[in-house]
Formats: sequence, structure tokens, C-alpha cells
Amino acid sequence: MIDWINTKRKFSMLVLVVGALLITGCDVVPLHMRQQARFDPLEKSTLFENGMASRPLPANTVPRGEWGKMMMDDVFFTGKVDGDVFVQTAPIAVDADVIRRGQDRYNVFCSPCHGYVGNGDGIVVQRGFQKPPSFHDQRLRDVEDGYYYDVMTNGFGAMYSYASRIRPADRWAIVAYIRTLQYSQNVVVENLPADNAEAVQSQLK
Repeated sequence: MIDWINTKRKFSMLVLVVGALLITGCDVVPLHMRQQARFDPLEKSTLFENGMASRPLPANTVPRGEWGKMMMDDVFFTGKVDGDVFVQTAPIAVDADVIRRGQDRYNVFCSPCHGYVGNGDGIVVQRGFQKPPSFHDQRLRDVEDGYYYDVMTNGFGAMYSYASRIRPADRWAIVAYIRTLQYSQNVVVENLPADNAEAVQSQLK
């Protein structure tokens, strides 16, 4: 009886030792499995000529689903034609609903820096962050719609990419709303309908 108890204890101890070794097995090797060499999304890499770890899709890749259909439309997805030329006008039909959607997304994502009318005086700027240029500067009034889309997609200067935060259709809606802001802040009063011109003039008095 005593021998059986001792044997059982020895077996239990053996199980515990083997279990402990299995649990710590990944930690005793020189390279931890949880610390494998890897690249984060959009991280730099010296392995490829373009310096990017994230690789473009191979030629003739056929995407699937709604996202895949969108990716087949290079202009809609990149804001460019012929690979590197910004598209002059947004490749979407702009109506009141699109502008309202653009205003909603602009107020959420853009106004903290750019301000509600695009002057570059958003709340974070008032608290010391770098001031972005005004959308009403002639230079930014003259740029192509694709330029704004590209900046939202890839970032520019102190502004980081919003590609993971704003879906492509909403980026184009924001572009449409920026154009609306530019028009509203630079409108020629004489070109407005009479009742609208009168309302504007009354606000200026």
C-alpha cells in the first residue's frame, strides 16, 4: 500500500515537472515565439526597393466583395489617374446628401485641427498644436480634388493618414464639403439669388 502511494506521488511529481517544462517551453528557446521578427502595417523596410514592408497587390489579382470592386476603380481608391496625377474632380456624384455626409465626417475628423469653416483654427490648434494652412488660401483653392483625397489617405506633414478611420466614399464626401466651405467663404454676393444676397448683406451690416 505504501509503495503504491509513493509511486503515485512520484508520478504526480513527474507530471508536474513535465507540465512546467511544457508551459515554459516557448520561453527557454533563444527566440521567443511571441517575439518573432515581423513588420507592423506601413512600417519601413530595407528589404524592398521602395522601402515599404507592406507590399502592393500582385498584378492581375482579382479582389472579391464590395471592397474588392472598389479597389478595381483606381481613381476612386487612389484619387489619381495614370498612377501619379491627381484627379481634377471627385469621381462621385455630388448632391445634398453627399455634402451633408461630408459635413458630418469633416466635423468629426477634420474640424479639431482645420476649424469648422476651414481657417485652420481648430480647438487643438488653440491649445498649441501646429496650425494647418487655411483651405481658403488660393493655393488650396486651386489644387485638384484628388490632392485632398490623397492627403487624407496618406497624410501630409504633421497630419497622419486617416485611411484606417475614414472610408474612401466618406473621404470624397469630405472633399465635396471642403469645396462647399471654400465657395461659401469666397462667394461673390452679386452672383447669389436676390433673397440670398439680401440675407448676406444684412449679416454684413
